[in-house]
Amino acid sequence: MSIVNVQNVSRIYRQDSIAVKALNDVSVAIEPGEFTTLVGPSGSGKTTLLNQIGALDEPDSGHIQVAGEEITGLSRKKRTILRLWKIGFVFQEYNLIGVLSAQENVEYVLMLRGVPFRERRAEAQRILAEVGLRGMEQRLPHELSGGQQQRVAVARAIVSKPAIVLADEPTANLDSTTGAALLDLMRGLNAEHGITFVFSTHDPMVMERARRVIHLRDGVIEREERRP
Repeated sequence: MSIVNVQNVSRIYRQDSIAVKALNDVSVAIEPGEFTTLVGPSGSGKTTLLNQIGALDEPDSGHIQVAGEEITGLSRKKRTILRLWKIGFVFQEYNLIGVLSAQENVEYVLMLRGVPFRERRAEAQRILAEVGLRGMEQRLPHELSGGQQQRVAVARAIVSKPAIVLADEPTANLDSTTGAALLDLMRGLNAEHGITFVFSTHDPMVMERARRVIHLRDGVIEREERRP
């Protein structure tokens, strides 16, 4: 069964009196274990589609299922619960909580889920070690480099074992070397643990590493490529 099933989704935004169709009758399915990227020029609809899958926005028409659950029309509270239990996020701006340590940032999702203190602490330490941050658990975000902060964000996204991880331009604020290392980390997590990743990006490095590249333009899927 598909992890994500988008069926005939359209999304219209209004700018002044002009209606802009960000998505136009888009249908796509994401299978378990995929390492997929959505690409296209600015305004193509890739970030809008990612936000629809992540239950951060609602379509004007169509249906979306995530991990077998219909999310179209859910209340705000139920969408929040869905994101907590089924979706991990990695954002361009890291979105770490500045007053919390790396370990506490990673633990935060588990705390919201009600995981006991010792269990969530041990799991956060394990995940931080896996993403190459052993010994940095107590550092605050401003004490970490951009690449290290994004590794904390990846650790936070995967610590709760979500059905899917959505990454919106995760390398945009990183230099090429750091960005490549981060992508190789996520590709390794995908290969070793079967974690499903979907990216929105302009970055050729992400496209090169993706096994499936979905090209959008003017709110529609133009074509896609699949690789071994």
